[in-house]
Amino acid sequence: MTPGNNGASTPEDDDPFGYLYADGQANGAQPPSGGGYGYPNSVNRVRAVGTRQYGQQPQHATAPYGQVPQQGSYSQPNAHYAAPETLPGGATTAQQQVPGGGGGGRGGRGPNHKGLLIGAIAVVAAVVIGIGVAMLGGDKDKSDAGDETGTTPTQSQESKPSPSSSKGGGASEVELPKIDAKALRLGGGATVAQDVKGAKSDGGVYVTGFNQVGSSVTWTVNGIPKSGKYTVYIGYSVPGKDQNGTLTINSTPLKAPADLKNWTGAAVGDYEKGWTKTYNYIQLNKGTNTIELSCEQGNQCDALIDQMWLAKGWVKS
Repeated sequence: MTPGNNGASTPEDDDPFGYLYADGQANGAQPPSGGGYGYPNSVNRVRAVGTRQYGQQPQHATAPYGQVPQQGSYSQPNAHYAAPETLPGGATTAQQQVPGGGGGGRGGRGPNHKGLLIGAIAVVAAVVIGIGVAMLGGDKDKSDAGDETGTTPTQSQESKPSPSSSKGGGASEVELPKIDAKALRLGGGATVAQDVKGAKSDGGVYVTGFNQVGSSVTWTVNGIPKSGKYTVYIGYSVPGKDQNGTLTINSTPLKAPADLKNWTGAAVGDYEKGWTKTYNYIQLNKGTNTIELSCEQGNQCDALIDQMWLAKGWVKS
């Protein structure tokens, strides 16, 4: 096609851009009215070819390629552009924070359910362990308390026993020696008799004449399994009033006397109702030992003796 007149149509009908060329302008081509295409009064502004003057700085254009702009800088706002929120009536924008540092929606993390579950399990485990330790500690305390019961006497070796019934013997008596009055070695004015009823010894035999200074009964004990604490029991009767004697272990007298009290509350002179027992805490050696009950100066010795026996440890009856 040539820019000439090839028919009824005008050059601008043939070529809508003919106005850009010199020959098209010669044939009457005109740019479109109304600002042309695109944004009004901007890049689509029409000018004839060859009329643009290069090297000049437009008021609203950027610097030519390779040159630094003379007005403003890249950090200054562009006069031909403004954000919508800076215009009158423009909407303000704000960046909203998601509560809690990220929620459970898209782009955020949900609750740490796994961490919560692990924490709960740890708490339950700690409680269970604490209960187990407390139970074990309670059982140990009970066991310790049970082991200590009866092992420490409330009285010293030479302290006096409390009243007890006239019935002698105990579970430990079968394990250690026991002696009747007729087997004891007598000293001083002591002798045996069986006139008064109620003696626990074989045949009702008892020691009488003990109420004289220098009288004594001695028991030589064989077969003591080991050295340690023992309790010696004495079966006796008093005539309705308290008496006492001196107890000597392996030739060493105890500081505290052997109390021969009227535990049964018998009437004065009633030996038959006065049969009872007493005991003292002593220390014996393994093997053979001697136990002596005597009437010494300062003792009240009006008593009948029927038996003597031992128990392991410091016990009452």
